[in-house]
Amino acid sequence: MPPKSVPPQRVSRRVVVAGVGAVSAAPALAACGTDEATDPAADAPAASTRSASSAPTAGSSGTPSAEAPAADALASTSDIEVGGGAIFPDEQVVITQPTEGEFKAFDAACTHQGCLVAEISDGTINCTCHMSKFSIEDGSVQGGPAPDPLPEVPITVQGDQIILG
Repeated sequence: MPPKSVPPQRVSRRVVVAGVGAVSAAPALAACGTDEATDPAADAPAASTRSASSAPTAGSSGTPSAEAPAADALASTSDIEVGGGAIFPDEQVVITQPTEGEFKAFDAACTHQGCLVAEISDGTINCTCHMSKFSIEDGSVQGGPAPDPLPEVPITVQGDQIILG
């Protein structure tokens, strides 16, 4: 015996319009957020980063090397160009190399409102949220509304590896 065929159902124009409206409004409603406290770093503009979770953001005009750092290392010294640096969003650390062989690390949260710094160029670590600028040499404020320098973070250089702590 052949299977029974089910007659097609008609969908009213009102149902179609309501469905399209609900789907179109979803992104706008999702952007409204909740009453929960938000992370200021989440509102910071995204910096260009490599896809690995601990990968540095390229500084100045250089590109991080393809060498993988040791398991306990944050980066290879070749990842940090002279006069530039790299931002490590997961660790909230920025590492710079002001002069050849001298490596510095700073907290990557801007002292103005806590946004994550986004780029390093022309000798400064830059927060693009409100345009604060910090020295790659000592983290001091070079411009913008930031009230305090970026706090220094301890690092150790072992061979060609940079280790946090």
